Amino acid sequence: MTMQRWDPFSDLRRMHQEMDLLWRGFSPTIEHPEMESWAIPLDVTQEGDNIVVQASLPGVKPEDIQVSIENNVLTIKGQTQEEKEVKEKDYLMRERRVGSFHRALRLPDTVDTEKAKPVYEDGVLTVSFPKVESKKAKQLKVTVGKVLEGGKK
Repeated sequence: MTMQRWDPFSDLRRMHQEMDLLWRGFSPTIEHPEMESWAIPLDVTQEGDNIVVQASLPGVKPEDIQVSIENNVLTIKGQTQEEKEVKEKDYLMRERRVGSFHRALRLPDTVDTEKAKPVYEDGVLTVSFPKVESKKAKQLKVTVGKVLEGGKK
């Protein structure tokens, strides 16, 4: 099973970002990059009876990460701070992001959100969700030659 976040405006947003980058090329400095919000990359996998969400958050302090679940929607958000130095830098290229980040993902109703386990290690936030016991696949034994309840042979 592959889960993929559907975003009907992704192409429009990508075009807007490309145009923004083009216009910034004419400006000698980047104005207020910390004001920009960015979406964090996610991987969602199924490991046995668990759904595992991994978010790449390199350089983010654990206390700056907020994880919440409401109405089966997992929300990861926070803020990164730019390293301040006395001397101003003139960036020739800047790809490391600063500012606020936000990502929301609708979870399937087969996971138990009450037993979610978030762990942050080496710049990766991992949130594991076990499947609800009543929603797990059940193996039924097939018998031969017996009458079914309420039915005839």
